[in-house]
Amino acid sequence: MSKLLVSQVNDNAAVLEQIKETIKQKNVELLHLQFVDIEGILKHVTVTVEQLDDVVNGKMMFDGSSIKGFSPINKSDLYLLPDLNTFAVLPWTVEEGYAEARFLCSVVNPDGTLFEGDPRNVLKKTIERAAQQGYTISVGPELEFFLFKTDENGNPTTVPQDNGGYFEPSPKDLGERVRLEIYRALKAMGFTIEASHHEVAEGQHEINFKYADALGSADNATTYKWVVKTIASKYGLHATFMPKPIFGINGSGMHVNMSLFKDGENAFFDPSDENQLSEAAYQFIAGLLKNVKSFAAVTNPLVNSYKRLVPGYEAPCYIAWSASNRSALIRIPAKRGLATRVELRCPDPASNPYLAFAVIAAAGLDGIEKGLQAPAAIDEDIFHMTEERRAQLGIENLPGSLGKAIEELENGTIGRKTLGDHVFNEYVAMKKEEWDSYRTAVHAWEIEQYQGKF
Repeated sequence: MSKLLVSQVNDNAAVLEQIKETIKQKNVELLHLQFVDIEGILKHVTVTVEQLDDVVNGKMMFDGSSIKGFSPINKSDLYLLPDLNTFAVLPWTVEEGYAEARFLCSVVNPDGTLFEGDPRNVLKKTIERAAQQGYTISVGPELEFFLFKTDENGNPTTVPQDNGGYFEPSPKDLGERVRLEIYRALKAMGFTIEASHHEVAEGQHEINFKYADALGSADNATTYKWVVKTIASKYGLHATFMPKPIFGINGSGMHVNMSLFKDGENAFFDPSDENQLSEAAYQFIAGLLKNVKSFAAVTNPLVNSYKRLVPGYEAPCYIAWSASNRSALIRIPAKRGLATRVELRCPDPASNPYLAFAVIAAAGLDGIEKGLQAPAAIDEDIFHMTEERRAQLGIENLPGSLGKAIEELENGTIGRKTLGDHVFNEYVAMKKEEWDSYRTAVHAWEIEQYQGKF
């Protein structure tokens, strides 16, 4: 056995011992084994703590044919392999003499190989692709959400929980108490929280957590969404990561900050450049700009996603980059050195973080591998440009609908190359079905506009 493998085995053994000690100290009785489906919806199965050894050894089987987009019924047996680093006691379950905990898991085949339909495994392949070039991927997502009141039956309404605005404190920000409990829960689960505040729209909020490696960050984003919804429900509220729940106000985004590191140094930083960006950073930006139409169906996966990507509500809809301009699709936040990063502003929090981070990183790596050149930065306010001015500068639009985004995904190369045949085919089929359902439905707007007139 190589020294590296021996080190990994020893590390896992040390982590497992710490887990067992925590289980004993916290009186953990139940373990939730969690994973996500292709849409990013969290699933889990619960077992007793006495089964920990079987859990750790990947012996927990489930029916993959019952998970949308996973396995056919004749090849349905799949197994859950927990990532020991994701173990966390669930703070809202802790009481005297009792607690519950969770692991996030990868899905494996009966022979122990990684299941190709698991989104977590898709991201692992992109991480390996970066590693082959000597890079590690660092990701910091910013997920916005809305808090809505519920009706007498506990069903969500579209009535915001407050009427506060950007950075407003209590008493206008009635979500402050909810955010505080979310913060406490996340902190207890190992998160480092950097900021918490009311967002621009009524009932809209954001809690920022520290960046991590790509897989850890996708795990954190998945956990964050689950914790936010769980804590909100304790207050009789519904938390939603739907991109545009209310017409006429800002929608919710998931800005993705990404950087590459090589030999412990930020590969995007070059102090000698005018913008203090390296050649790799410019190539990464070029790769994003070239491929963004082809991966928009992954980062913006819903019919509703494209109702957020319209002018006037801070969401980017034009394909351009800038060192600071927030109307551009890509901007470079002001911090430099180890903090140098590329911020992609179009993704929304309804996307599957594993697939979204995979296609974004893959698109940027594509730019580096092909030596693509970034176009000139756009520092003008793109939102208020005329169509003629945008055309003069060569600024194109993001897809205007899920239907168009699916076409771009199918016609491009980045989707299939990154997602693999299984996830790509299942995802496209799923999204086509969603688009056709929307396209053929008769909506209330149509009845209101046309029924009495014609």
